[in-house]
Amino acid sequence: MKEIAPNEIRSLNTKQLGDILLSRGKITREQLQEALEYQKKNDIKLGEALLHKGYIADHDLYEALADQLNTPFIDLDNYVIDPKILVRLPEKFCRQHHVVPVGEEAGVITLAMANPVDVVAIDRTRLMTKKEVRPVIAAPEEIERIINSYYGVGESVKDVLKEAEDEEGLLYLDESEDIKIDQLKAIGEEAPIIRVVNMVILQAIRDGASDIHIEPQEGHVKIRYRIDGVLQDSATTTAKIHPALISRIKILSRMNIAERRLPQDGRFQVTMDNRNIDFRVSSLPTIFGEKMVLRILDKSTLLLDLDRLGFEHEDLEKFYRIIQHPYGMLLLTGPTGSGKTTTLYSALNFINKPTLNIITIEDPVEYRLEGINQVQVKPKIGLTFANTLRSIMRQDPDVIMIGEIRDRETAEIAIHAALTGHLVFSTLHTNTAAGAMVRLQEMDVPSYLISSALVGAVAQRLVRKICESCKVEMEVKGSIVQEITGEDRDEAVIYRGKGCPRCSKTGYRGRISVSETLLPDEEMRSLILQNAAEREITAYARKQGMASLRENAFKKVVQGITTLEEVYRVTTTI
Repeated sequence: MKEIAPNEIRSLNTKQLGDILLSRGKITREQLQEALEYQKKNDIKLGEALLHKGYIADHDLYEALADQLNTPFIDLDNYVIDPKILVRLPEKFCRQHHVVPVGEEAGVITLAMANPVDVVAIDRTRLMTKKEVRPVIAAPEEIERIINSYYGVGESVKDVLKEAEDEEGLLYLDESEDIKIDQLKAIGEEAPIIRVVNMVILQAIRDGASDIHIEPQEGHVKIRYRIDGVLQDSATTTAKIHPALISRIKILSRMNIAERRLPQDGRFQVTMDNRNIDFRVSSLPTIFGEKMVLRILDKSTLLLDLDRLGFEHEDLEKFYRIIQHPYGMLLLTGPTGSGKTTTLYSALNFINKPTLNIITIEDPVEYRLEGINQVQVKPKIGLTFANTLRSIMRQDPDVIMIGEIRDRETAEIAIHAALTGHLVFSTLHTNTAAGAMVRLQEMDVPSYLISSALVGAVAQRLVRKICESCKVEMEVKGSIVQEITGEDRDEAVIYRGKGCPRCSKTGYRGRISVSETLLPDEEMRSLILQNAAEREITAYARKQGMASLRENAFKKVVQGITTLEEVYRVTTTI
């Protein structure tokens, strides 16, 4: 790629981004046209539209942008950086402008930038380093990874725990002692413990964890993170530090620091990189002390684009049809942590418009959605799902989302709402889409009501995605090939992640949903009226063309998105 001087940065290529990608063979004209329509509809940039549609990879986009901007492109994944060069710029500045210095030659600083036409960042870099600046373009997530990795050198959860353990004068308390409130408050506000808790939280956010587990064991305390749905060990520390850790988190969460015998709930918020992140906290007394779990609710990571959740094309078309019904009930099924709430939020986000009154009932409200009325249930004061739903019916709603149907009373009110001109979304804990009807029948909801109200059911799971940085091919042979591909052949090429620093040696990075979508027709409604078994309803739906969870998951194996091991881990056959 042509080298350019800093003062030439504004000299743009006359070619449009789409034309560059076409000339490179990265997209077809049909894909470009679809992306342009998607761009216009969603008011986003063309590059974002192409990424959302899955037509190009990140590096394809940034290489094309580099061509368009006449700026060199570098792949930071394969870039070795001298830590000494990083001290030229402060971490806060790098995060604010999405830049990182990656080299210096002949008195010129090479500055990797997400936006190489940010002249303010270039000028300030020149002033701070007293050097000329050579801008290059790099993927934003790679710049963030370098900042997280290099600026945090020597600072990890294990490091700060070791420092706290070695700190002289730190007040330690035995779990068995009768501790006074002022003592608990004192140990929770000591500087070493504050640093430990801050680092535990910071590392969890940087690793993309959804939960932090602090687990007291005999003689030690284990800290684990749930990353991509799987718990991973982070650090272990002495049991002596446990009361201080718990007290600090209770102080943050406004929980009762003196109460150690009963479970408690709390919440707090932190700000990181100019974004607010909520934490939902739960404590549980165990034989070795209080176990604590912190659920991380980072709205910036919430994906509210149905096109990117993972639906296969046919299932996505069905889902769009369901959520645009004027009335009826949609049920999402799956175990806890399978992404049901995110899918419902995405559906609400898609249909949300000023002409609709949308109300949700949740326990708890995990994310705030603009333009939607959200209610959090409080059973202790009588604000249950059923009572709230009755009140909502007097609020002139168009669309109602119920976080979960847990009892017959809630189910019947929800179904009557669906039958009287309202669109109702909710979730159930069943394994399959067909299982939703059976579960409602088990709640003693009359079959004729279920048959009339239901407009669709979706079963969902989350599978881990193969890490793109360490993705390698592998060949499979034998009977499994036909099961995976649906074709009569003896061998196929699939993929796995061999493990690298970027994915913490797991071979996986990120998750995507797999689902099965059931649309009841007249024959299926007759089966429901006859109280047909789950297997019968599923068998009929399969005959009508419904792809099962496992079949859709296998498609993602063939596409190189996930692994066979993940498919077998999260799906079953009935």
